[in-house]
Amino acid sequence: MLKPIAIALLVLSGPALSDTQVPTSQAEIQLGFVPVVKTVTPAVVNIYARRVIAGRASPFTDDPFFGQLFQNFGAQPPRVENSLGSGVILAEDGIVVSNYHVVGQATDIRVVLNDRREYDATVLLADEESDLAILQLTGAEDLPALALRDSESVEVGELALAVGNPFGVGQTVTSGIVSGLARSGTVTGNTRGYFIQTDAPINPGNSGGALVDTQGRLIGINTSILSRSGGSNGIGFAIPATLVKQFVAQARAGETMFQRPWAGVSGQPVTYDMAEGLGLERSGGVILSDLHPASPFGAAGLAPGDVILAVDGQEVSGPAEMIYRMTVAGIGADLAVTAVQNGRMRDVTVPMQPAPEMPPRATLTTSARAAVPGVTLSTINPAVMAEYDLPLTLASGVLVVDPGDIGGRAGLRAGDIMLGVNGIAVATSSEVSAALERARGRLALDVQRGQRRLTMRFRL
Repeated sequence: MLKPIAIALLVLSGPALSDTQVPTSQAEIQLGFVPVVKTVTPAVVNIYARRVIAGRASPFTDDPFFGQLFQNFGAQPPRVENSLGSGVILAEDGIVVSNYHVVGQATDIRVVLNDRREYDATVLLADEESDLAILQLTGAEDLPALALRDSESVEVGELALAVGNPFGVGQTVTSGIVSGLARSGTVTGNTRGYFIQTDAPINPGNSGGALVDTQGRLIGINTSILSRSGGSNGIGFAIPATLVKQFVAQARAGETMFQRPWAGVSGQPVTYDMAEGLGLERSGGVILSDLHPASPFGAAGLAPGDVILAVDGQEVSGPAEMIYRMTVAGIGADLAVTAVQNGRMRDVTVPMQPAPEMPPRATLTTSARAAVPGVTLSTINPAVMAEYDLPLTLASGVLVVDPGDIGGRAGLRAGDIMLGVNGIAVATSSEVSAALERARGRLALDVQRGQRRLTMRFRL
């Protein structure tokens, strides 16, 4: 339990007090976070989302004989999933940010303000990897909104408040400090990124809520906790407000999918042992292992074995932090990159651009005339590599986006890469389609699946 003097030091708050002041009177001690809470809570909303999941049809549905005998055998009716979370109003016209896992796949979204006003909402932009979604409230105007704070100015030890709707009990405010920055690789699921760590209690239902400073500025969006029991253990993570700013800008520009700058490189953090071998004074940075021929880092003169130390003037400790720096800079920016090349420090400028769609992905589905009909294929290019997280060392090939019913039964899987048909190398989706239509008598598919290469043989 905290001693009274410690409590007195924790309750300094309000825009009128500086970061270095302590309470000077009993009235200030009793005031606590009240002014900040009154400013923030009107802009934090409760979100009720619903999605309908299609039922499973009977496996005998298409069978001409058993379909009549077992009409509903194994069938499952559609079911409804409900989710509860929080969100933050960022603009008077009803722009709201929340987590993807709260609203990303919802078919019906209802947003309730602190003053009990309710609005329907639509998703403008959602991204599962960042676990962020931008909503537009229907018919909203003159709403309370929070200002965004530059995440680079946030420091460990700052007081922070987490506002949300934990366990559906209603809007709740908890306090703590910023206990860590540059956290990555700590969040489960599909979320990958760079987080602010806080010990302000965050529980289920807080997702999408606000993490604010003592001036009521948004420093992050609460997204997850690290817990074995499912309750708050004082280790919560928030997505930095600087990244949220990029999402809002792209949503207002009409984007429906979040666009990230493409690095076209792979690498790993520089450890202490590696730093010694590379002649560096200390660990840190990213050593490049592979570069795609179209990589903007390669165009700037960097090569495998080079070590990136800083991006946009900020030191980087690993690939996740480097990608984060690129993402918050945004497409169209020119980033200053500091690297060590052949033992010498070098500064280069790298343009931020999306992954190129060259050659065109030319997505198609094989026709009924093909040996394996109904397979959806895409020609592999940098954009496809980035979208499906394919290795940069893949020179060419055709991605199986969806194997279809027949292809699935034949053993094809989504994510397989077709390299050849009947011994002939293929590089585009149209070449695969044409080869499957020409196949007679036998069929051999050369496929890469993860790290394995295999040949699938069939008689037609």
